[in-house]
Amino acid sequence: MFTGIVREVGRIDAVEGDDERRTIVLAAPDTAAATEVGDSVAVAGVCLTVEAVDDGQLRFHAVTETLGRTTLGALVVGASVNVEPALRAGDPLGGHLVQGHVDGLGRIRASAAEGDGRRVAIEVPETILRYCVEKGSITVDGVSLTVAALADDAFEVALVPHTLAATTLGSLAEGDRVNLEVDVLAKYVERLVEPRRVVR
Repeated sequence: MFTGIVREVGRIDAVEGDDERRTIVLAAPDTAAATEVGDSVAVAGVCLTVEAVDDGQLRFHAVTETLGRTTLGALVVGASVNVEPALRAGDPLGGHLVQGHVDGLGRIRASAAEGDGRRVAIEVPETILRYCVEKGSITVDGVSLTVAALADDAFEVALVPHTLAATTLGSLAEGDRVNLEVDVLAKYVERLVEPRRVVR
C-alpha cells in the first residue's frame, strides 16, 4: 500500500529483456538505503517487488501483464521516474490509499502555466473516467492528485509548485502517456451496489 506522496525521483540505469519479461535497474539512493529484497516499491505508480539492492540501485522484474498495462514497457535508460516506498505502520497518510495497481493509461492533452503552478488535462477512456469525481482523488504516475475539473473524455489537475519540483509531472508534454490509478474505494462501492446474479 502507498499514499501517492513521491519520496524520490529515480533514474533508470538499465533495461534488459523483451515484451514478455524485463529487468529494470533503478538508481534511487534514498529509497534503496531503507529497502530490502522482497519489499514493494512504487515506480511511476506501479507496485514492483525488489529483487536486489546494490549501492543505491534497486532491481525489479516486470512481466507481460505489467509491461502491457503500464508505461514501464516504454522505459529507456536515463528516464526519470517517481519513486515511493511502501507505507509502513505509523507513517502519515499524506495522500490517499494507493495500491500501485494501474487501472489504465491516460494521454496528456494539454499542459499550461497557471500562476505558479500548471494546469494539466489528461485524456482517459470511459473505464477510468467513470470513477473520477470533481475534488476526488486520482493517482497519476504515482502522484496523489485532486481532480480539478471533468470533461466528457478527460479530467484536469492543478499542479502546485512543490509537485512540479518534487516529481516528474513538471516535465509532462502533450501526447505523453501516464499511468492512472483510480480511488480504490470507488471500485469497492461499485462492486457492492451492482446487481448480483442469484445462482440456483
